[in-house]
Amino acid sequence: MSHSLHVAHLAQLNSQNRLPSLARILVSLAVVVTKWDMRQKSRRTLLALDPHELDDIGVSPSAALRESEKPFWKD
Repeated sequence: MSHSLHVAHLAQLNSQNRLPSLARILVSLAVVVTKWDMRQKSRRTLLALDPHELDDIGVSPSAALRESEKPFWKD
């Protein structure tokens, strides 16, 4: 399952009122941790791209560097 589908599935589970309170808290935590993990992996991948690959996606090397330097918890 892809990360985005995983996050969407966890969010859907969390939105269901029939979940016990502790389960809702744990699902919310799982959603946050999954988002952080996705950001960290995406930023590492962005930093590893060659200048011509960055150009293909419309991102300058300096913008890629700025994005990769953000902490995982910042959007």
